Amino acid sequence: MQDTALRTSQLAAWLAGTDIGLLELRTPQGTLRLGRQGDEIIELPDEDAEPELLMIHAPSVGVFLHSHPLAAAPLVRIGQRVRAGQTVGLLKIGPLLLPVTAPQAGIVDGIHAADGLAVGYGTPLVDLHPL
Repeated sequence: MQDTALRTSQLAAWLAGTDIGLLELRTPQGTLRLGRQGDEIIELPDEDAEPELLMIHAPSVGVFLHSHPLAAAPLVRIGQRVRAGQTVGLLKIGPLLLPVTAPQAGIVDGIHAADGLAVGYGTPLVDLHPL
């Protein structure tokens, strides 16, 4: 948009005189979004921005396992789509296997901990690209 700063202030002034909560203008040059924050009209960030990766951390100390000890296939692979609550790994704590689950639906973007690595509470285990 040409002279966006001039148009933004003018559009904000016009928007302030209405009961419209959100104004979004899309052009080939970009998108302008204005919205209300209290009595003030502010420029909002573009909604199409790439969502941030969600990191799944170890919920406890233990040994991180990519698969169940009796199965050969890993529970998830990089690029795999997972559902909220789906097991993405296991923490072995003595004889106990604690599931590490995805907090929301997404695509596995990376696995930080190697299979069989001893991890502490809060250790980053898996990156999830939210859907």
